[in-house]
Amino acid sequence: MPNLRDIKQRIVSVQSTSQITRTMEMVATAKIKKAQERIESARPYAFAMMEVLQNVARYVQGASHPLLEEHPERQRIVVVTITSDRGLCGAFNSNILRITEDLVRDEAAEGVSADIIAVGKKAIGYLRYRGIEPVATYRDISDKPTFADARSIAASIIGRYGAGEIDAAYIVFNRFKNVAEQKAETYQLLPIERRVMESDEDENGLRAEYLFEPTAAEVLEHLLPTYVETLVYRALMESAASEHGARRTAMKSASDNASEMITTLTRSYNRARQAAITTEIAEIVGGAAALEEA
Repeated sequence: MPNLRDIKQRIVSVQSTSQITRTMEMVATAKIKKAQERIESARPYAFAMMEVLQNVARYVQGASHPLLEEHPERQRIVVVTITSDRGLCGAFNSNILRITEDLVRDEAAEGVSADIIAVGKKAIGYLRYRGIEPVATYRDISDKPTFADARSIAASIIGRYGAGEIDAAYIVFNRFKNVAEQKAETYQLLPIERRVMESDEDENGLRAEYLFEPTAAEVLEHLLPTYVETLVYRALMESAASEHGARRTAMKSASDNASEMITTLTRSYNRARQAAITTEIAEIVGGAAALEEA
């Protein structure tokens, strides 16, 4: 049975840890509100971009663009893996890394090699530990990504796809559902799926009329790369909000566990202290009895 000093030291240690986890929980709670506002404001832009893309595509019959063409053979793909720069956020990063490895393994089984673009220190460190060197790395952007970051990531993918160096591109990220739930997802960036450009008429059968300058085809040509950039930016924003939500959940769970452990240790300390007092009393009574007999 541990002595009183050991139990007391452990209680103090757990209390210190609890203070840290509770502080991190409060910080994550404060940050998640701003991140949630940013992703909620970014979503309408992404939906509007898709709507504009659909409307423009209606005026370009048989639209042809390198980003729309599927390559006859798949030999190499690119996977954009979005993780966090910091840990202590539960299974946030491990889920993304597991999905990435499964995707690469499945493609390798079909004879397709994969290049990985790692976003976040956790992805960079894990992949290099596994002997996989990413073709591009981005760090210190997981907390507050910008559209310039998304444009940089998308530019390397679009250029390689247009040159025929890769045959597909996917992005793996955590989608923010609510403060307590985040879902890891895989989305195809390239080639742009034709269904994205298909739109239905509204309930009244009415369609908006557009005037294009110079032509609808040239507008579509400039719009498709922007659409890919928007998808990447939205994924970065979703991941940022999900990271704060996951860290808040993990730190709250850690704080609750610390509180339970402190309660358990305090009970053990009280029992050990009571046992020590009882032993001392018994020794005193025994000593007094021995003196009386003498």
